[in-house]
Amino acid sequence: MGAIHIHGGIPLQGQVMIQGSKNAALPILAASILTKGSNLFSGCPRIADVEQMQMLLRSLGCVVRWEGDKMRVDAHRVCSGSMPREAVTGMRSSLTLLGAMLGRCGQIFLEQPGGCVIGSRPINLHIDALEKMNVKFARGDSILYACTEGLKGAEIHLACPSVGATENIILAAVLADGCTVIHNAAAEPEIVALCAYLNVCGAHIEGAGTACIRIEGVKELTGSAFEIPADRIVAGTYLFACLAAGGSVFLERAPVKEMKAVLEVARALGAGLQCTGTGLYVQAPNTVKSVPCVRTAVYPGFPTDLQSPLLAVLAGGMGKSIVEERIFEDRFRVVPELLRMGAKIRVEEDKTAYVEGQECLRGARVTAGELRGGAALVVAGLGASGETIVEGKKYIDRGYENICRDLRELGARIYSV
Repeated sequence: MGAIHIHGGIPLQGQVMIQGSKNAALPILAASILTKGSNLFSGCPRIADVEQMQMLLRSLGCVVRWEGDKMRVDAHRVCSGSMPREAVTGMRSSLTLLGAMLGRCGQIFLEQPGGCVIGSRPINLHIDALEKMNVKFARGDSILYACTEGLKGAEIHLACPSVGATENIILAAVLADGCTVIHNAAAEPEIVALCAYLNVCGAHIEGAGTACIRIEGVKELTGSAFEIPADRIVAGTYLFACLAAGGSVFLERAPVKEMKAVLEVARALGAGLQCTGTGLYVQAPNTVKSVPCVRTAVYPGFPTDLQSPLLAVLAGGMGKSIVEERIFEDRFRVVPELLRMGAKIRVEEDKTAYVEGQECLRGARVTAGELRGGAALVVAGLGASGETIVEGKKYIDRGYENICRDLRELGARIYSV
């Protein structure tokens, strides 16, 4: 699985470029299936999940290739063939192909999607919404089959603002007959990026970034050029890495307008922050302060994907803090590994973590079990004394292009094997 070796206690200095967003790139790549043409994506991150999506697109007939640092997807010929099982079951975002393939081909066979093990993530919201759009489903032991004789616009009220369900409805609706309105839609920046791409291709979508999205179906979409926005979760990870290790860094392309809740927490921890037109300056405090309570929430609240890196910072800080997880259950799986490093964290009912900062963690051999927990262990290792070895590098590679290279640019002693 590979491992990352970190010699901690070295303050970070310098600047690093923030990669393109994983959570924007994956649904946008899935959406390219809806276009009968060639698409050129700049800023697309070279991460394991994008490689998996490339594999899926090729299996459906797309021509996919890198052209320097840009990715071209030609979707002239798309067919509803079988997709590689390992690519589908290894990545939750493969589910976005459901809406896209229904829009393009009218049917899809899909293995139950995978991704990080962070609790129950049912797809009933997706199915309920698409059934209202004239989609029929059949399920086997591990196979989901969906088909339609013609997608119809519908009025859809989501029980919760699910990002994945919102994406799938949008992808199905852009080529549907009539108007689709999504109430209680997810408002994440990645939804805004997806809709911006589709509109460039000829879709008619209004309200992206609000709780009500309106999609007027069109007859066809054309391929286009589009830039993937910067990854707010990677930017937040590197911000917390600086707070854990100390020092000062500049995060080039950090999407500060989309990080308000994260920046608010960072300031409460004692960070000095300066937002510029091109990124974010971060000055770590001498000692990280405690925070009374941080609760994860849907956007624009504090993102669940940065809850684990925040835990790592608090564990090596000063004082008592509380972190509440409001999005997923089983999101504190990183805690036993942080305890190996000397952290004092108590979790109650799998919803609330009570953290007593130890000012300095100690290096240890730990294991990543999922993407963001793995990143948190790297953050903890940067601030710890001695050497930390993080096994399970493959999980981190799902969302970070080259976390070791980026942190070495900031002066960290870190390498992978």
